Amino acid sequence: MKVAFRFFLCLILLIAIRSYAQDSTSVIEREHFIYRFNSPLFAEIANSALTEAREKLIKILGDTISYKPVIIIADDINQFKEAVGGAFPDWGAAAALPYRQLIVIKSPAHFRLGRSMKELLQHEYSHLALADRLRFVRVPRWVDEGLAMYVSSEWGWGENLTMTRSAIFNALIPLENIELLNQFSEGKAMTAYAQSYLAVKYLLDNYGSESFNIFLNTLRVRKTADQALMAATGSGYDGFEKEFFAYLKQRYNLMTFFADTIYLWIFLALVVMVSSFLYFRRRKKYYRQWEDEERFQSRDFDYGDPDNPEEASNEDKPRS
Repeated sequence: MKVAFRFFLCLILLIAIRSYAQDSTSVIEREHFIYRFNSPLFAEIANSALTEAREKLIKILGDTISYKPVIIIADDINQFKEAVGGAFPDWGAAAALPYRQLIVIKSPAHFRLGRSMKELLQHEYSHLALADRLRFVRVPRWVDEGLAMYVSSEWGWGENLTMTRSAIFNALIPLENIELLNQFSEGKAMTAYAQSYLAVKYLLDNYGSESFNIFLNTLRVRKTADQALMAATGSGYDGFEKEFFAYLKQRYNLMTFFADTIYLWIFLALVVMVSSFLYFRRRKKYYRQWEDEERFQSRDFDYGDPDNPEEASNEDKPRS
């Protein structure tokens, strides 16, 4: 009886603690977003990043999200897992859940995210916007990830080198195969993400946002991606991919590889030079300190008799 009573008491306490934690969460509502934090520290950063992403997506999609998404910044792993569900991988830093109109991101104050909070939020918001634009019709993975990277400007030196290596060694991935991205090795996944970004960028740069929206509208009425590309570009998957791969091989070749490599070595050389300069400057400072210390110390003294240090030497004794 006592064990059952204690168990019941503990259960009541846990429920009370959890209710208190939920009640203490701050809710900050802005014009287009609702933020739920245990601390409002990142509210302004998040709102600025998401407002910027929203403006970009309006220009690309010609549409806005029809609801106010909720953004949760989780301070601990349990809060994060509870919000996104148990199927989400441990290494994930953020998640978009369009069917729940929700973005969940780990707090930069408590986790090493690997990317900036701005990039992560803009990336996940793009997933919400595209899902809303298509009324939850399934979109090709390369379009979904490519648009998210395009909106969040996730392109740097590493992606450039990845694409150059892939183009030189004929390791480009057919766009349809990017659907299997979660099964790829890390290196192949990096290529898949980089290709997705470049495919969306190529589509927007060469055909414009109007054609991109024809592509999306065709998907929205439940046509295939092949039919959608045909409507938007005049070529199906095979034709668009052949055109896109030809662009990649022209853009990323041995010349760009060596150029990027040279920049890398120049950067490393500069790091070594600056490090050496700071090292020798520090040593010179220490030498000056030693010289100053020696200048104020007398070096004209007699050690006396080492066997009887307290006695004066015979030479110092007065003569009779």
